[in-house]
Amino acid sequence: MGRIRLQWSRIWQVLGDHINAVGCNNVQDISFFAVDSLRQLATKFIEKGELPNFHFQKDFLRPFEHIMKCNKAGAVRDMVVRCVANMVHSQANNIKSGWTNIFTVFHLAAADQDENIVELSFQTVGKITTELYEKQFRIMIDSFQDSIKCLSEFACNSLFPDTSMESIRLIRRCAQFISTHSNLFQEQTMEDQPNKIPDTDRIWIKGWFPILFELSCIVSRCKLDVRTRGLTVLFDIVKSYGDQFEAHWWQDLFQVLFRIFDSMKLKQNSDEDLPDRVAAKTEWLNTTCNHALYALTDVFSQYFAVVSPLLLNDLFAQLQWCVQQDNEQLARSGISCLENLVLSNGDKFNADSWDSLCQCLHDLFSSTTPSQLLTWSPAPHTSSMSSSPRPPSVDPTLLVDIDSDIGYPPPRHHSNRSSTSNGHPNNELSNTRQLFNVLSVKCVVQLELIQCIDNIVFYPAASKKEDAAFLSAAQSQRSANFVPPVHDSRGIFKYLSLHHLSTLLDCLIQAHRFARNFNSNQEQRNILWKSNFIGNAKPNLMKQETQALACSLRIMFRVYLEDDRSESWLEVEKRLIPLTHEVIEYFLSLSAETHSEAWTSVLILLFTQMSRLKDDRLKVFVGPVYNHLCEYWMLDLRPEVCAVLRNLFVRIGSVYNIVVQNVPQPQSAAVQSADQQQSLKHHQVVVNGDLHRS
Repeated sequence: MGRIRLQWSRIWQVLGDHINAVGCNNVQDISFFAVDSLRQLATKFIEKGELPNFHFQKDFLRPFEHIMKCNKAGAVRDMVVRCVANMVHSQANNIKSGWTNIFTVFHLAAADQDENIVELSFQTVGKITTELYEKQFRIMIDSFQDSIKCLSEFACNSLFPDTSMESIRLIRRCAQFISTHSNLFQEQTMEDQPNKIPDTDRIWIKGWFPILFELSCIVSRCKLDVRTRGLTVLFDIVKSYGDQFEAHWWQDLFQVLFRIFDSMKLKQNSDEDLPDRVAAKTEWLNTTCNHALYALTDVFSQYFAVVSPLLLNDLFAQLQWCVQQDNEQLARSGISCLENLVLSNGDKFNADSWDSLCQCLHDLFSSTTPSQLLTWSPAPHTSSMSSSPRPPSVDPTLLVDIDSDIGYPPPRHHSNRSSTSNGHPNNELSNTRQLFNVLSVKCVVQLELIQCIDNIVFYPAASKKEDAAFLSAAQSQRSANFVPPVHDSRGIFKYLSLHHLSTLLDCLIQAHRFARNFNSNQEQRNILWKSNFIGNAKPNLMKQETQALACSLRIMFRVYLEDDRSESWLEVEKRLIPLTHEVIEYFLSLSAETHSEAWTSVLILLFTQMSRLKDDRLKVFVGPVYNHLCEYWMLDLRPEVCAVLRNLFVRIGSVYNIVVQNVPQPQSAAVQSADQQQSLKHHQVVVNGDLHRS
């Protein structure tokens, strides 16, 4: 042992290979002898210490790695772990460059199935991270990444869940240590590296990035309970210490966060669609992906000023991908996250941000339109699918029958692909059921997108409050003097230009017209009903039809009634007047009572807003639709609708100067009836004549 280190380095080039070979011998006694000899030599070398700029410890500890990796005998592996653990406990102060080898040995031990090996390795790594880091972290910085990788491997060993949870706790502790000892990274000198890392980036590359990356690996590799814990710790670290991150680090960070979703994207592109893989994806979409999506949005909102210029479009793309999956819960979560992001940060958006948002919503509407609802027909040789149907993953209250209710509620938050493996012998029926499930989820997504636009523009629940106020005024017969509620200032309507509003209107009107075409196509609905599209009920899209229209009218009337947007009135008129005529005419064609009832809030909204128009603009609106409005009195309307319609006719009479100011004395029933008929004829002649002149 008295030779100089340079001599030992040359000797070890030969001796190390020999120990590697003997340590992997099939005869266990020989392997034991080699490991014991290596232990004795390593202990003496470590006792001598290591000179600066020399890394001989790496060389003589490397055979432990080789034997641990290549020798599968449990007893030999156990001895290797005990030898290394003993060196850590007895010679920690003298170990310098050898820490990388030590963590590599423990990393290999972490994936073992032997509880003793895993437990001893983990206890030793725990001692290093909790005790030794506090004392001698300066000389261990270069091996910090290896220690985090080692802890990650412990977390991914599914045989020992308690160890997995504890290793995640230690990773969090390492993050706390970095945040309070950032100066140690700044003081580190790395003279052996040809490309020196900038001082500002050293703590990111050597400290933060390994932690965040390994936590994302835990999320991708582990079972549900462990990956959920890993995901929680990952985002807690980002939220707690993100204010210490430089601006240009965030791009690397979000690549790590987006990586959580990439593993499932790769799996879905594989050709094999085995039941266990389908079940795994279902669980992942409903749990981890859902959780990650909300956490990702929260982080983005918390550091919006820093990350928005770099990553807003990437986040929109990620949310768009989630919404387009065949999973109702994930789609709902994606839309909810998009809505929360805009409501929380809309006041910080610039023109480009609004362009990106509107384009994202437009793409979502286009890609989730269930167009095949209008064209699907069963194969000629396919029998009815009513026997033993498997209900789709969709909320049945969103697709209810006009005349009857769905007999049983299908399960929600269930991946549609999983429903294809229903054991049906006919592959064509199975494919059809899969198509029905996808179309059902698309219907739900469309409705959620409509509600999302309404919530973003007017703020959540604001439209419901307005509808309730309109309905209350109509019921109390005070709609003539009704003062509408003040608009909620938390909505982002005031930030949207006419161009952006027009894009949203295109989406809403497209959704309304599609739903209207489907609801009017009785033959196609009967085909889907008989094919058991949503169980034992005839499908319709009434909520999509009415809510998309109501939101469109609300947006256009809001612009049309605000003096601050007078430059947009003419443009809005070009869209609003034809749509009003189209809507009023379409309602007259409805024959089903339930369908007409669904339009109550829309009619109240439309007639109330028309009554609020100024005289000159009301004339423009009434002209094309007056005859149709007169036909409404022939229908069996709800009293609330009659009240607002009466108020509208009173306004029309006032505009055209045909309202009788002096109320005559009561007459007999026969005379009164004759006078009413004569007055109605005179009213219609005068108004029609005046309308034609205008």
